[in-house]
Amino acid sequence: MAKPNPERERAVERLADVGSDLLERPDVAMTRMFGSEALSVRGKMFAFASNAGDLVVKLSEERVDELGLDNMVMRGRPMREWAVVPYDSGAQRWREIMGEALGFVDEITPS
Repeated sequence: MAKPNPERERAVERLADVGSDLLERPDVAMTRMFGSEALSVRGKMFAFASNAGDLVVKLSEERVDELGLDNMVMRGRPMREWAVVPYDSGAQRWREIMGEALGFVDEITPS
């Protein structure tokens, strides 16, 4: 059984709270990916809570740079279209960036 992770648990709670308006859309769902709860649009993930307790979102490489966010690192390699939004940046920032991530993924996802 996995050890409780309070940072991740609070991030998952915020993800569900901040993403509640997005979840009202019929094409958006809460799923489980990368070992954590995630928001997806038509099966394509756009946001999830990291084990460190932060938000990770999918955005264009250019937008990640514009926002001054760090890339998610997986197996020692930065993932260029995945950005980390720190927990302490606040719920409003999470809400804005999650909406932007949904728009980015929804734009590249065929209907």
